[in-house]
Amino acid sequence: MAGPSANAIRRLERSLRRRIEITQRMRRVATSVPAAIQITIAATASYAIAHYLLGHQFPVVAVTVTITALGFARDARPRRVLDILVGILIGISLSEVLLFLIGSGPWQLALVLGVTLLIARFISPSPAFAVAAGVQSMLVMLLPAPEGGVFVRSLDGLVAGVVALVVTALIPRDPRRAAARDAKRLFSTIDEALGTLQLALETADEPAADLALTRLRRTQQLVDDWTSSLESAIGIAKISPFLRRHLPELRAQARLLGCLDLASRHLRIITRRVDFLVRDGAARPELAAVVGRISAGIRCLANDQSLARVELAAVAGDLDPAVLLPGADVTEAVLVLLMRPLVVDLMVATGTPVDEARALLPEV
Repeated sequence: MAGPSANAIRRLERSLRRRIEITQRMRRVATSVPAAIQITIAATASYAIAHYLLGHQFPVVAVTVTITALGFARDARPRRVLDILVGILIGISLSEVLLFLIGSGPWQLALVLGVTLLIARFISPSPAFAVAAGVQSMLVMLLPAPEGGVFVRSLDGLVAGVVALVVTALIPRDPRRAAARDAKRLFSTIDEALGTLQLALETADEPAADLALTRLRRTQQLVDDWTSSLESAIGIAKISPFLRRHLPELRAQARLLGCLDLASRHLRIITRRVDFLVRDGAARPELAAVVGRISAGIRCLANDQSLARVELAAVAGDLDPAVLLPGADVTEAVLVLLMRPLVVDLMVATGTPVDEARALLPEV
């Protein structure tokens, strides 16, 4: 019986890629719903205040500043929002002063934009800060002056800033969900890498060691993502009356993240050494078993820190090269020694004081 043709296989691959792409797009839309709701409410509130309360007929700046300040960025910390707002208000105020002094025209526009961008870069290292200031300065230069004079737009910008900060506190996005999602990705990647590393030691499989190292190299980006979402969550929880009660939980996550960052670095060092060791074709079941126990401890760490503490304490007590690998050569003994600081970092992640964690290690 003939197998599928090359054309059929290509059609199947295209179909799978389309499905994956559609799934990714739908997931992106779903995760953006809270931000979209927050931005919509804030922009509408800014318009209503500027138009109905202050009597500004076309409060374009109030709406655009609000949208720009909140945005869809991963980092939704109030500090980031405030930084962007400051940049925007500087751009608006500076351009209004220059417009009042030198008027409008092509060379005036170029001068205002250049000066605004350079001053913004002097004030803040954030590229978003400078871009926000530049965009708003151009709106001031290009749009007709509103009734009441050009400085009316500075007032609109202030309204937008206050509204954006208030909405960040009172209608926050769900920062804990983003942090939990990033944490899950990091734990999953480490677990996959350790499973592959264990296989490499059990079977002296060099490609498996290479794959484990490739997976562990991805952890740095995952650590950075979790850091960003967690800092955002903590920043919002500090000012939100609805989320402040979650601050202890979020700070505990920050401690866990710091320890996992160190653990990921240790694991990359260990895996590079394993990649070298397995080239001799010798299986190392004792080391594979230790990696498996460490992996089990990390899985527990994601869900039950008390159980993880028990699991990892048992591993720490066995990390003596002379007992674990009697008669082993120096290269294998060094691998055991490299596991000791890894286990200490993981113990600290469970809440164990570092001195107490180190005391669990046998003398060598």
